[in-house]
Amino acid sequence: MKKIIFTDKAPAPIGPYNQAVLSGNTLYASGQIAINPASGELVIENINDETTQVMKNIAAILEAANMTFENVVKATIFIMDMNNFAAINAIYGSYFDEKTAPARETVQVACLPKNVNVEISIIAVQ
Repeated sequence: MKKIIFTDKAPAPIGPYNQAVLSGNTLYASGQIAINPASGELVIENINDETTQVMKNIAAILEAANMTFENVVKATIFIMDMNNFAAINAIYGSYFDEKTAPARETVQVACLPKNVNVEISIIAVQ
C-alpha cells in the first residue's frame, strides 16, 4: 500500500505526480527544483541559493514523512551545467554526514523544468 506525502512547506506538484510516496518503509520523493513554496517564485539568482532552496524543499518533504537526511539512501542530481558541480556538491554535501552519505549519481542534462539549473530527487528508508 502507498501513502501520499504532501506538505505546504515544499512546492506543490505542477503535474500528475505527488511530492512523495511512502511505500512500506521507503519514501520516493519527486525531483525538487528551487521553487520557494511560500511565494511560488523560483530562486535562481545564483547556484548556491538555488541548490539551498532545493535542499530545503527536500528537507520539508522528509520532515512530512517523519524522516531526516539520515534516512536518505539514494539521491539523483540533474544539472544543466557540469561547471556548477562543485558549488552544488558543496551545498548538497553540507546536509549529510560524509561517512553515512547516500549513494548518488549526478547527470548533466539538456534542459530541466522551468529552465532551472539543478533538480534533485531522493529515496529514503525509515
